Amino acid sequence: MMRGGASAVSLLVFLVFSSATVSLTCGAGLHLELTHVDAGGSYTTAERARRAVERSQRRLGCKPSAGDVHAPVKWAGLAAGEYVAEFLIGDPARRVEAIVDTGSDFIWTQCTACLPDHCFKQNVPLYNYSASHSAKPVPCTDKLCKGDVAVYGCDRQDGSCVFKVGYVSGAFAGHLGKEVFTFPSGAVELAFGCVSRNSIGEGGFDGPSGILGLGRGVLSLVSQTAAGKFSYCLTPYASGDKVSSHLFVGDSANLTGESPVLSIKFVKNPTDRPYYLYYYLPLVGITVGKTRLPIPSTLFDLRQVGPGNWSGGVLIDSGSTISLLVDGAYKALAAELTKQIGGNPVPPPSTTLAEMLDLCFARGDVDKKAPALLLHFSAGVDMPVPPANYWMPVDNSTACMAIARSNDTSSIIGNFQQQDLHVLYDLEQGQLSFQPADCSKL
Repeated sequence: MMRGGASAVSLLVFLVFSSATVSLTCGAGLHLELTHVDAGGSYTTAERARRAVERSQRRLGCKPSAGDVHAPVKWAGLAAGEYVAEFLIGDPARRVEAIVDTGSDFIWTQCTACLPDHCFKQNVPLYNYSASHSAKPVPCTDKLCKGDVAVYGCDRQDGSCVFKVGYVSGAFAGHLGKEVFTFPSGAVELAFGCVSRNSIGEGGFDGPSGILGLGRGVLSLVSQTAAGKFSYCLTPYASGDKVSSHLFVGDSANLTGESPVLSIKFVKNPTDRPYYLYYYLPLVGITVGKTRLPIPSTLFDLRQVGPGNWSGGVLIDSGSTISLLVDGAYKALAAELTKQIGGNPVPPPSTTLAEMLDLCFARGDVDKKAPALLLHFSAGVDMPVPPANYWMPVDNSTACMAIARSNDTSSIIGNFQQQDLHVLYDLEQGQLSFQPADCSKL
């Protein structure tokens, strides 16, 4: 999802809006530079680790509440993102900082209609919908006013579309509108949520004002621009505030480096809402060093458990820091790593970390002995995960595995495991491709 810190934006596009989608100009595309949510915060190693774990815990707490919206437990697309895009909206233009999130299909920002005690604090001034000359309401009769991820209704005074998304950890609500989103080389009119009430909780976003959703739903940036593909390249956490990460949407999304490119077909999405919104991968196994874990591939299967209800599966998510593995796979991984690293595991240095990361070693042991991982996918495709992409330094002497035990039958590949990997989501071909890259040089 999102976090704060200034980021430069480079966009190569000029778009025209229709009631359903806009199309990227031929040969053009979007390129946005992203900053990490903790950029500019002067945090220590331990503080960065604690904040990352807290965000992951909040994301896990985004369970749908009864009567509001049906959504998978972990993929609500709320509270607890990492990488932030900055852009302008409205006329006069106002700056917005939004968390980039493949686990959400909604674009929204808080607006001045928020009362002081009804919205969380953000880094930039609130967007003023009523003062913008380019803002337009979406009528409740418009096909966009439908419930992919929210409950929609009509404003009794003007007939405009209103929405509410409810979660166990809070809720947000407002009006659905259309507005001009401006970048240095062009502009696009998009449908978005103007949030006037938000009870997600203090610290829910750590500064950003909203979300830039990249999911499969009709209101995501990808769907509204009919982009067909997008990619991102995330710089390592250890690089701190020095370099930006990158998001490409449309024709600018290509893997052009010299490193080999590998591709994985997405698992076919269920047609049931909201499961069709997400990006599932066919993980079938894991190798630690030279040892393949003795776990059945069925642990990772996405399966129907009732009418309209699905369980399991493996989701790739730009908005989750910590990866999650279903219990059987996690136990086998932790046991094999303990065997190969040797010595004695050490306790996490804080109770916050201990609530999620329970396999930790002395950093010296991890630096010398931690093996690389291979994630095995169907059709013989392997994704290498170097030690730096799954061991998180949490203080000067301790490193913890940035892979946690899932609390249900689903698994997630988080962004910590995607550092310095250029990842391309090709929706037209139905596949995810990836390539090792120095993301600071794109």
